[in-house]
Amino acid sequence: MARLVRWTALTAAAALLTAGCSGGSSGDDRDDGGRSSAGPSAPAPSGVPAALASQTLEWAGCKGTAEAPAPGGDWQCATLRAPLDWSAPDGETIDLALIRAKATGGERIGSLLFNFGGPGGSGVSTMPSYADTVSSLHERYDLVSWDPRGVAASEGVRCRDDEAIEAAETVDSTPDTPAEERAYLQDAADFGKGCEKAAGQLMHHVSTTDTARDMDLMRHVLGDERMHYFGISYGTELGGVYAHLFPERVGRVILDAVVDPSADTMGHAENQARGFQRALDDYLKSTGQEPEEGSRKISDLLDRLDGKPLPTSSPGRKLTQSLALTGIVLPLYSKSGWSTLTSALAAAEEGDGSELLALADGYNERDPSGRYGTTTHSQRVISCLDDKQRPTLEETRKLLPEFEKVSPVFGDFLGWDTAGWCHDWPVAGQHETPEVSAPGAAPILVVGNTGDPATPYEGARRMADELGKDVGVVLTWKGEGHGAYGSGSDCVDSAVDAYLLKGTVPKDGKVCS
Repeated sequence: MARLVRWTALTAAAALLTAGCSGGSSGDDRDDGGRSSAGPSAPAPSGVPAALASQTLEWAGCKGTAEAPAPGGDWQCATLRAPLDWSAPDGETIDLALIRAKATGGERIGSLLFNFGGPGGSGVSTMPSYADTVSSLHERYDLVSWDPRGVAASEGVRCRDDEAIEAAETVDSTPDTPAEERAYLQDAADFGKGCEKAAGQLMHHVSTTDTARDMDLMRHVLGDERMHYFGISYGTELGGVYAHLFPERVGRVILDAVVDPSADTMGHAENQARGFQRALDDYLKSTGQEPEEGSRKISDLLDRLDGKPLPTSSPGRKLTQSLALTGIVLPLYSKSGWSTLTSALAAAEEGDGSELLALADGYNERDPSGRYGTTTHSQRVISCLDDKQRPTLEETRKLLPEFEKVSPVFGDFLGWDTAGWCHDWPVAGQHETPEVSAPGAAPILVVGNTGDPATPYEGARRMADELGKDVGVVLTWKGEGHGAYGSGSDCVDSAVDAYLLKGTVPKDGKVCS
């Protein structure tokens, strides 16, 4: 099972669940004949070789992939060349896949760059499906996204083949015996070795800092004086790191579904245990159940599955404890999924694991033919290069009671995950927590949702505090699900639109109920 900080899970859920900042360059609103390059108002990133800084993007119709058909319409794709190693920018380069739809109106502000989270989510495949949500912004912005380094079309990493991924689903992710512990840690070590074999030197150069530097090169080549950016989930951490590195380049920046930048590995796991339990409690209340009793019933089901997986309608596959937990997680990303969770839990109580297995497959990007996506692979390669902490088995064992107290349903899994996620990883991590302080940057709008399961609300205030005085501005939505914009609140959408389209910064602490 993947770590849970993933905006991209919402795409799967939808399919399954039925500052007075100055604007960027306006010189690119003409027909560019399929080409675009930096204009005179777009300052070049320091240290970038001239050949990269002056490159021209050759925009053309997007091609389909095995995972998704070509988007068609006004969508165009291009390739950006960036240094493989930003400490040696004159050396080898890497190709980054971009997608855009040009602004539809005459008063263009610039490019609005989107990162949908993960880490490991594909912006190229997600951007067209998100366009309706941000249609009010499209008139004045080019909608732009990309596959970050190590993701999908940008040198994406596949650490295991499909057969090995399915086999690993039988490994107990909450081990109860020494033998299960050894199998759990061996599986983690084997995954890391597979990533090293597949990625080679790229494994050393896919950090969030690397990608933030790619973003500034992208801004320059797109012709924008400032970075206008919409980051969601992990994309908020990426946006914070960009603001720290280039505070003078910050334009209008939205951070929605905010990762807590002050939390280390253990802190993130505890935050998520609290967030998912909070969302589960809200779901249980909506069904008329007391959260404590409902959680106990679900925990009992998971305990039974630990010893005896349920049969399913999928030939040769059973619903294990780990797969069931994954299936429970997915519909908590959006309130629209709650009815599906009710049906799946009821079926499991009757002895049929098919519905929870289908939900788990959606989260794990497994299609009906048995092929898996690679988001989890990229997610692990990026986050294990970012995170310096490598909790030991002993450290995890000591903290398990605390995790289980925070969440009787999710605590055990998230506690064990701290030991297994980067166990015996072949590349050292870079930091304990990311640096996002951005003194002197234009105001950044930080949007927090009180019912967010994957990135709990508290992270929004902490991000604003870390960005610094007069930079981080918090907008709160008292809602449910992962993310706030486009989730049904006219108050949130109006405030975000006014900020991005007019530069109107709401009062810090504004609450939308």
